[in-house]
Amino acid sequence: MFKRFKNIDSAFKYVRSFSLLIVAGSFSVCCYAIYKTYQVMQASKQRMYILANGKILEAVAGERGDNIQVEARDHVKTFHELFFTLDPDETVIESNITKALYLADASAKRMYDDFKENGYYANVIAGNISQTILIDSIEVDTKNNPFYWRCYATEKITRSTSIVTRDLITEGYLRSVSRSDNDPHGFLIEKLNTVENKDLKVENR
Repeated sequence: MFKRFKNIDSAFKYVRSFSLLIVAGSFSVCCYAIYKTYQVMQASKQRMYILANGKILEAVAGERGDNIQVEARDHVKTFHELFFTLDPDETVIESNITKALYLADASAKRMYDDFKENGYYANVIAGNISQTILIDSIEVDTKNNPFYWRCYATEKITRSTSIVTRDLITEGYLRSVSRSDNDPHGFLIEKLNTVENKDLKVENR
């Protein structure tokens, strides 16, 4: 009889241990499932889909710090392309300059006013001159805020009788501002300054 009770007690302990093991395993599986579900949800929040020209494009969200160098250089590049690319058309010039001035402070407006007072834009229109700019490189120091930048570029000025190639070096600072349709990078160019602007060569046409 005693042996029978002992066997029942052993069986009970075995069943209890087995049950506890099952509960612990189930709890572990549930925790793992919750964790993986959370990971998937977080990953899905970082992805978005954009409809462009009838095509679905996938975009991945990220922190601004991950791409700040790229955004800063592109902001400076966009400003220079808008500000220094000129065609003999007053409407085109005004449109490009207006877009450029959204990306910079009053220092760019002063430079524009100086060009205008000196008759630079009037000469471009009257002489049927086209001016394009090629950005060679842009250096941005993101260690200190506002960010110091320097742009190295080449201007090509096409006249009816000649093509002038000029060396252009500018510098300034970038301050973070709110993003908008007119300023998608969320930067503002400050203290714009022309370091160098000289002729490299002149070719007759």
